Amino acid sequence: MVGKHYRPPGKKKEGNAAKFVTRSQALKLLQISLPLFRKLCILKGVTPREPKKKFKGTHQTYYHVKDIAFLHHEPLLEVHRAIKTHERKIKKAEAKKNIERANRLRDQTPKPKIDRIIRQRYPRFVDALGELDDCLSMVHLFAALPASESKKIDVERVHKCRRLAHEWQAFISRTHKLRKAFVSVKGIYYQAAIEGQAITWLTPHSLQQVVSEEVDLPTMLNFLQLYEPLLGFVNFRIYHSINLKYPPLLDPRLEALAADLYALSRYVGRDTRASAVNSESVDSVEHGQIEVLQSATQSEDEKSELRLAQLHHQLPSNEHGPGALMHLVEEAAGDEEEEDQDTRECRKLFENMKFFLSREVPRESLLFVIPAFGGVVSWEGEGGPFGESDQSITHQVVDRDSQGHKFLSREYVQPQWIFDCVNARIILPTAEYVVGKIPPPHLSPFVDNEEEGAYVPDYAQTIKHLQAAARKEILPLPGVGKDLEDPQNLLAEGVIDRAEANEAAQKKQKMMLLEKQYHADLKKELQHVTYTPSDSTVDKQVPTEVTKTGEESSYDVQNVDDMGKLLMSRKKRKLLEAMQISNDRKQAKHDLIKQRKKKLEATQS
Repeated sequence: MVGKHYRPPGKKKEGNAAKFVTRSQALKLLQISLPLFRKLCILKGVTPREPKKKFKGTHQTYYHVKDIAFLHHEPLLEVHRAIKTHERKIKKAEAKKNIERANRLRDQTPKPKIDRIIRQRYPRFVDALGELDDCLSMVHLFAALPASESKKIDVERVHKCRRLAHEWQAFISRTHKLRKAFVSVKGIYYQAAIEGQAITWLTPHSLQQVVSEEVDLPTMLNFLQLYEPLLGFVNFRIYHSINLKYPPLLDPRLEALAADLYALSRYVGRDTRASAVNSESVDSVEHGQIEVLQSATQSEDEKSELRLAQLHHQLPSNEHGPGALMHLVEEAAGDEEEEDQDTRECRKLFENMKFFLSREVPRESLLFVIPAFGGVVSWEGEGGPFGESDQSITHQVVDRDSQGHKFLSREYVQPQWIFDCVNARIILPTAEYVVGKIPPPHLSPFVDNEEEGAYVPDYAQTIKHLQAAARKEILPLPGVGKDLEDPQNLLAEGVIDRAEANEAAQKKQKMMLLEKQYHADLKKELQHVTYTPSDSTVDKQVPTEVTKTGEESSYDVQNVDDMGKLLMSRKKRKLLEAMQISNDRKQAKHDLIKQRKKKLEATQS
């Protein structure tokens, strides 16, 4: 009898032990520290795995062997080793009091490049757009954070994130790609559609942000190291798709007034109309551009190091000088024939409307949303294209009760009206959004009210009717086209509830009995039979018969359901039970919302 075969120590492993390694084994194999390993995993997209059998225990983190081999041959690993060696040289020079050599070595520190990694992870542009949600949220978050040396958030990084975020918003706004906007406690959610990809991101409110100690900031900075060049490449591609140079150049005066987004929007809105021009005009424009750049650098000098861009564009009052390039690119923009239905609908929502923003409203968000839907906007303060006294203003967005002077030619609305109009894709009545009045509930556009069993708020129904009226459609009444005479059908369709169905069945049964009694009385009259009150048994028969018919119908339905379950396989039966449990939970939530609504209405009345 041959005994059990045991593998000698040191031989080839089999099973999960051959396919997976623990994190400590991976660190030992790569000969790197844990922070550097985490950074490489973030940049390369390597994630932990869950083997079926955890051979080293459940408290360990496992990685696939091929992923670790993928990291082992990564050139970025050698760059970080060179950086570590370079840092030791700097420390040695500082220890020898050789400050000049230390500064020279510090300037020559090798910097890792992420370009090749981005090309590996996103071989197609659509792949990059599909994973842009977290990238945009992270960049917008760091654009709003304060610079802090202790937390390694330097000023240049904050300015770069702000510039990338504004470049993205300017493109979305001027090409009318924005689809949804929702203001929540966390921030403002946006959704845009580019090349068939729905991109959703979150921007923080324009308040003073405080970095908590509980936040793992080094990990976020590692993600930001990947996301900054990724968003830069995406911006480069989308700007070149509309024949624009990248990076765009800002108006210095608007930039100094912190109106970066408006300056970019002007650049995009006018430069997207670029088409073929002759060589002579191009040469003259380039010559004028060089002169302007020289004059700007002479006037600004070292103060403009952290500026997002320089010159090349002026306001309309100075268009005859440095803005000569604008005259050449004013004619043609993206073709309307190439726009889809959603883009045309969004572009015409706020068409022929002029908005003025008071100082207390979220200016940056509204400067992004209003032009994305075809509106013209200005703001209170310096740099606005037109002032508050402009008689052509149709709407003024305010958020305080007291107004010094009111113009009768315009409407005063709260900022929520803008977002609700955007999500409904129609111009809503402004009566509910008057200043000083509590506005309607701000409904999320990311919730599908058409889903089966979903709770539909009252204001959502109102918006649905307004949308139908705007499209000149007639909504069907509940139950129209159905068999109104059969309460069981109405109950199954969800038009009425069970109590109303029982009441309707009782009325229907009573009418049938009354009809039978009427025909019986007619026969008796023809037969000359005298009428007695005991002959009328309608009221006695109705409750018992209705109860009987209701019990029979419910019993029949229950029998049908039981028979259907018996004919199902076990897998399908379990799936049906899970669906029923889910529907019961949804119904319980809806009942709870209705109860809270009734209590709220009772307290208000």
